[in-house]
Amino acid sequence: MNHRSVLRRCIACRKLLDRKHFWRVVRDHKDGVVLDEGMGRSAYLCRNENCLAEARRRKRLQKSLRCQIPEDVYEVLQERLIDPINSAVKAR
Repeated sequence: MNHRSVLRRCIACRKLLDRKHFWRVVRDHKDGVVLDEGMGRSAYLCRNENCLAEARRRKRLQKSLRCQIPEDVYEVLQERLIDPINSAVKAR
């Protein structure tokens, strides 16, 4: 069986890569904006500081998800840049 990669586009730099290389930010119908899980409208973001800064500055997450993005979502993503292993915290 041939496993094809699922491609997604970064909302900041527009790079097209396999989805496992991105952070997934989801507007969940029950829990608001969550990271990496849930059903709903999704946006993908490269796991680097430049893309996070660009997305924040130009409100790319807000535009992609069509909702306000809580400040704690950006804080959790910033923590993941510093300590990606111990920052597997869900933002709500």
